[in-house]
Amino acid sequence: MLRFRLAPDNTKIGFMRLRRVSYPLSAFMSIVSVVGFLLLGLNYGIDFAGGTLMELRAKQGQADMATLRGLGDKLALGEVEVQAFGGGQDVTFRIKLQPGGDAAQQVAVAKVREAVGDAYEFRRVEVVGPRVSAELVQSGTLGVVLSIIAVLTYLWFRYEWQLAVAAVIATMHDLLLTMGFFALTRLEFNITSIAAILTIVGVSLNETVVVLDRIREMLRKYKRMGMAEIIDASVNAVLSRTIMTSTTTIMALGALAIFGGHVIQSFSFSMMFGITIGVYSSIFICAPILIYLGAPSQPEQDRPGASSTNEAA
Repeated sequence: MLRFRLAPDNTKIGFMRLRRVSYPLSAFMSIVSVVGFLLLGLNYGIDFAGGTLMELRAKQGQADMATLRGLGDKLALGEVEVQAFGGGQDVTFRIKLQPGGDAAQQVAVAKVREAVGDAYEFRRVEVVGPRVSAELVQSGTLGVVLSIIAVLTYLWFRYEWQLAVAAVIATMHDLLLTMGFFALTRLEFNITSIAAILTIVGVSLNETVVVLDRIREMLRKYKRMGMAEIIDASVNAVLSRTIMTSTTTIMALGALAIFGGHVIQSFSFSMMFGITIGVYSSIFICAPILIYLGAPSQPEQDRPGASSTNEAA
């Protein structure tokens, strides 16, 4: 019976030869991410920015974007954001916080309903006040910071310091590029984006642990091989598993991005980016660092000469 494989067995790809390309590339992407974050900032969604979000569907034909964008000046609501999605029949209509508290937000919704009349169906209306949005920002930020601290602590105690440093750098690399992705693509940053970031950190950590565990195993088995050779052999050994898991996950996320609607698109696209970067960093960022830091010290029973059974080919 033939089995479907995304990657052949027993590959012998020289990944470490590409580190002279991957490091400058990652440095460039990191600088772009930082500049984009500082200059553009994040496109905060209704959860964090506050205001009113309405999802409309045109009952006939395509949504009239020009007319909807003109409602801000016509109804004295200030600047509005209108974005089409799906087949152009659906739009999101966002109004910034109106002075006057919750009552003013409800008045703004009523004005929009009256202005569009029966031409549109209101499928969703969300109103978030300034106090709630501020609390969500604080809670989301605290959750991300605490989870990252917990992950970094776990890495530090799980591995020898060389492996721990490599894993920490790879994790922070993925987090930085993900934030840059949000800033440059202008994807809406909301509560689901916080969930995406935490999931990306977990996925990146999982890929990193798989690679580092295999490297540590190979270090104990092949004591006379060079570090670059050991890393290449380790990455090739887990390559089929890595490609299979990442590809199937991205396929599922692609289905969510296409059919899940506008609400979940931010989560889906950021997750697809994060998984891709997580695989890239575990192979081309984390592993090559060990070439420069050197092999971690082995226990006495694992050192060359400790016993004849420890001498591997």
